[in-house]
Amino acid sequence: MAIQNCLRVIGGTPLRGEVRLNGTKNGALPILAAALLVEGEVALHNVPQISDIDKMCQLMRLLGARVEQAGDTVRVDASTLTTGSADRDLAAAMRASHYVLAPLLARLGHAEVPLPGGCAIGSRPVDYIIKALKQMNIPVEEHMDVMVGTLEHGLHGGTVTLGPTYRSPGATFDVAMAAALADGQTVIENASADPEVENFCRFLQAAGAGVARPTADRIVIDGVKRLHGCEHTIICDRIEAGTYLMAGAATKGEVRVGPIKPEYLGAVLDKLEEMGLMVQREKDAVTVRFMGRPKGTTVFTRPYPAFPTDLQSPMVVLMCLAEGQSVMMETIYDGRLTYVHELRRMGAQVKLATSKEAVIEGVAALDGRTVEGTDMRASAALVIAALAADGESTVMGRKYINRGYEHFESKLADLGGRICECPEEGEG
Repeated sequence: MAIQNCLRVIGGTPLRGEVRLNGTKNGALPILAAALLVEGEVALHNVPQISDIDKMCQLMRLLGARVEQAGDTVRVDASTLTTGSADRDLAAAMRASHYVLAPLLARLGHAEVPLPGGCAIGSRPVDYIIKALKQMNIPVEEHMDVMVGTLEHGLHGGTVTLGPTYRSPGATFDVAMAAALADGQTVIENASADPEVENFCRFLQAAGAGVARPTADRIVIDGVKRLHGCEHTIICDRIEAGTYLMAGAATKGEVRVGPIKPEYLGAVLDKLEEMGLMVQREKDAVTVRFMGRPKGTTVFTRPYPAFPTDLQSPMVVLMCLAEGQSVMMETIYDGRLTYVHELRRMGAQVKLATSKEAVIEGVAALDGRTVEGTDMRASAALVIAALAADGESTVMGRKYINRGYEHFESKLADLGGRICECPEEGEG
């Protein structure tokens, strides 16, 4: 039976309780791809059970790797890679498919990876990845919607300088994978400082790569001839954490999340406190409690440790219910605010000054409506809006939520949210 793509939500109930976080999607996908670099078995723990992970595992199997999934543990043995050509349909179904490019080049000397797909959140070209790899003299070109590369003289280290404004995590992961098996030393300047990158470097170290981070935005990698099997645990998802904390705040409740280092959410928690919410930081957990209607604020999304773009949409929902005016400046992606049209249908007062700037006049309440999300984070945010709204809502876009959130509906239901899969036609 096909999975329904909509959720039925009855709002008005404050969310209260504790959420146990799963492993990070943004960190697990590149580490899975990096397992293709290893000649031996890799055991990865705390891997989220989401559709993007399933697609990545399937893609790796078609490349010749042995991949076994058992709960939140994934075992990979890429000793017998058979092809450098990635499946077109799977690559087109997720953004993270580009991560297999560097491992295939490093192991087989040739790679053909169709351009990645994923959520519709604006222009996300791969040229920044290709430019980064070319700084290592890796000949990768885009031909007929396929990234193609062939090594004639192996991989060689060098200095790679990424764009200082965005400090791309994707480019950081890709260059690090190429550098792990390259001859000589590679230095990545303006590297992403994301916690997921730190965890990724620990994985490479466990597999035998020479990796050092003298500063948060500088990574030094001494290439080795071969990586060996290892075990590694994925860190928990800070975006999932922020999503549930904001859901609790928007519904006038109190939510605790963990295990998570509070510093991973530093800029987010600072903004929530600025809005008047109570934030309690523990060693490996965070609690946010509603303390009266929050105050409006201004947020700029920027690379870590600033406010993350992946939490922009749930933050806008909270801003819609805040007192006074708020401004959201999305500086990373140019099409990530289109969902605000759906919030307007629920009674939110939001204007798009530009494609990257939303001006919000807070309202006391939202109204239940039928709304549709077109990407993972926006669809989750619309569910939060529905939980906070008066009356009943239908939220389309469940398939996007399943790409990045494990057991989303059941976790919200455990907090008291009235949410369920839409019934089949003809059912009550």
